[in-house]
Amino acid sequence: MTHIAQNESRHAPSSKGGVVRALVTGGAGFIGSHLTRKLLAQGAQVTVVDNLSTGRRDNLPREHPNLRFIHARLSAALPALDMSEFDECYHLAATVGVELVVRDPIASIENNVGQTASLLDALTPHRVPTLIASSSEVYGKRICEAFRETDDSLLGPTTAFRWSYACSKALDEHLALAHHAHHGLPAVVVRLFNTVGPGQVGDYGMVVPRFVRAALANEPIRVFGTGEQSRCFCDVRDVVEALINLLRCAPARGRVFNVGSDRAISINALAELVRTELESSSEIAHTPYAQAYGPGFEDLAQRRPDLTRIREAIGFTPRIELRQTVRDIAQHITTATARGGHAREDTSPCPR
Repeated sequence: MTHIAQNESRHAPSSKGGVVRALVTGGAGFIGSHLTRKLLAQGAQVTVVDNLSTGRRDNLPREHPNLRFIHARLSAALPALDMSEFDECYHLAATVGVELVVRDPIASIENNVGQTASLLDALTPHRVPTLIASSSEVYGKRICEAFRETDDSLLGPTTAFRWSYACSKALDEHLALAHHAHHGLPAVVVRLFNTVGPGQVGDYGMVVPRFVRAALANEPIRVFGTGEQSRCFCDVRDVVEALINLLRCAPARGRVFNVGSDRAISINALAELVRTELESSSEIAHTPYAQAYGPGFEDLAQRRPDLTRIREAIGFTPRIELRQTVRDIAQHITTATARGGHAREDTSPCPR
């Protein structure tokens, strides 16, 4: 199945014959499915590769003339794909979510690094513009007001599995940038900061949908730690538009970009916002990190991106307010429940 193109981006892709042909890995996941639907709406031909380990086929249209879905592990699908047919690639396939990573660090490391290496090797000979989804986790334990792309990383010890995800995503970045520098691959790296929105669930540690689901059920909203730690949450619909614009912006290639919101909110305030917006009677309960993640877990007091670089490149400014995102997540869960489903979608790359 295939695609046809009306490009909404301000930066035109280098399509052959006027039809943008995109490869999206992890395209049945949370961010991946939103991105795929956005590309389809623009008229692109989209090939999605996803093994559905955390994503869901139902996140994407069952029948669409411009969508080809391949249910396979990426490394298994690559030999059958002709990379010369693609105009662009968005690599979102990854093991993500703090709870999942802490539970199985071996799979996280091997999956994130191995799959990325195989993909880059396949794409490089054809110079396919490629976006690599990384994470704010690569900044590690650094304490600063706002993280800049040029800042040093400061990771915890290798004995703390909590940092294995950050290491794997940093290696992905090194690989992509090395392919760009040494082999001319037009690669862009994005560090995602807390992407949230309709279709996301809290199964793997994602805080906003977990809070929303508890509030809808009038159950305790469980806050890990003191709740004074702050984060910046960006709606997935703003994020996927930025991803497309960055990949289609030639001066962005060979560079790293923070993608997210720079409006911080404490986790306690987030819990209160969710409770208020959904008119819930839920109490707010605190759970020690050791109980939630195991002994020795470390978290940052704040994580806020500096967005100067992405604003200069594509004029990016998040438009959707957090309270609107909360209401949309709640509506998605309520609608899915009414239909007899459980609104269980992937949390694919939605880093902390």
